[in-house]
Amino acid sequence: MSKLTPTGVAARSALMALALVAAACASTPTESSSQKPPTALTALPRPLTASEVRVRDAANDFAFALWGRVAAAQRDSNVFLSPLSASFALGMTMNGAAGSTHDQMRSALQFGGASQAEINAGYKSLIALLTSLDPSVQMRIANSIWYRQGFPFRQAFFDTTKAYFDATVQGLDFANAPAALGTINGWVNTATAGKIPTVLDQITANQVMFLINAIYFKGSWREKFDAAQTTSAPFHAAGGATQNVRMMHRLDSLAYAEGVGYQVAELPYGNTAFSMVVLLPATGASVESLSASLTPAVLQGSAASLQRRKVDFAMPKFTLSYERKLNDDLRALGMADAFVPGGADFTQMAPAPTGRELFIDFVKQNSFVDVNEEGTEAAAVTTVGVGVTSAPTYPVMHLDRPFLFLLRERLTGTVLFVGKIVRIPTA
Repeated sequence: MSKLTPTGVAARSALMALALVAAACASTPTESSSQKPPTALTALPRPLTASEVRVRDAANDFAFALWGRVAAAQRDSNVFLSPLSASFALGMTMNGAAGSTHDQMRSALQFGGASQAEINAGYKSLIALLTSLDPSVQMRIANSIWYRQGFPFRQAFFDTTKAYFDATVQGLDFANAPAALGTINGWVNTATAGKIPTVLDQITANQVMFLINAIYFKGSWREKFDAAQTTSAPFHAAGGATQNVRMMHRLDSLAYAEGVGYQVAELPYGNTAFSMVVLLPATGASVESLSASLTPAVLQGSAASLQRRKVDFAMPKFTLSYERKLNDDLRALGMADAFVPGGADFTQMAPAPTGRELFIDFVKQNSFVDVNEEGTEAAAVTTVGVGVTSAPTYPVMHLDRPFLFLLRERLTGTVLFVGKIVRIPTA
């Protein structure tokens, strides 16, 4: 028979970390066709601090370590992940950890020997920087903590998450599950502009806290696709199936390069601070092999080799909702103790012995992405030629087979999202 805490909650109380991301690659419907794109941002407003560099580097290293695990586990499946969102959610949670639990979380998040104070300072300033670089896009990062009223959490833990993560912290009556779920899901719905309306459908007796990060991005292409040039075209999906999809076209000057066995192009949003990088394996090559080779160094090298040139570029429209529980992926990265009932140490979140009874029940990510033609209306688009009989003198990059895509902030080099499309989702 399990012991009871003074609040009546069964010992081995569970924590839940949720990372929620929504990305809409589209313009708002009110944009005028005469509106000019914002002035391109060519440099950061200030140099990155040492703590920002540490968090940026750790977040990118974690991004590709986590991506490697998830993508390999879901071969021949669509994936859309924000490792940065997971890093924020776990970074908040790590402030409550102690001993080997803290050390393993810090190592899994790729922070090495950095102090918690330095890590927190880096998160705080990086969040402020990323959300302020381009006023023409919507880039929002929100954090919240929802806890069972009466549970003896440390006020110092709440104060830290408020100070460094700007977290909303609120106690709820978890015994009244419908009301508590309505409050939590309502916050999520607002934070993701309605793209992720629900993340929780129940609260169990041993669940005492939900730590949530939400990232919402909506950006207009700096140089839009002309919707009149979107046509039906085949997409050669994983497994040999062929889909008839809506393919967007541009014959235009793009940042483009060719690597060994793949092509890469970059499509900026707004003032160019944020961009989408797409990687297409060569015909006959595997998107899974390309995915497995993806590292911060590969991305940096590909980005450095980009040069503007005229490209016959085609990309399918798609909308994807994705969900994954990350427990096993994080265990594989060395974060084991945090998930062990009775073996985790969260005594910085609640005093002993209660803090020794806390453990992470699950880490879950829900994500949404929508990619379509819309962008800054004033950008000139060259129509794709029809009926050309001679061979083109410019590269052809048609995303008509499985491909990878990333959303990043160019000037800091921060990776926000990583995705793999092996078949176009259907409604």
